[in-house]
Amino acid sequence: MKAYIQVITAVDNEEKAHEIARFLLEKRVAACVQIIPISSMYRWKGKIEKSREWLCLIKGKDFEKIESVIKKIHPYETPEIIEIPITQGNKKYLDWIDEETS
Repeated sequence: MKAYIQVITAVDNEEKAHEIARFLLEKRVAACVQIIPISSMYRWKGKIEKSREWLCLIKGKDFEKIESVIKKIHPYETPEIIEIPITQGNKKYLDWIDEETS
């Protein structure tokens, strides 16, 4: 089976999430980006923070390309950009990822 992945990143506003999604899709490094509003709590520079964020769930195949595109426009100093391998999936869905990514 080919390597398929889901990459996760989060941003502080919905417009930026849509901008990242559109950029990834236009560059054909992602087949799909789901955007979900979330509430986050985290430690940052010695303090506990709470914020509203938009989580981007990105389906694709090449982490390095996806990461490179995200870093060009991500607003955070230290963005979350992590990969989760897709070890199994609906064959038609995975074939669709192949068709939509280059």
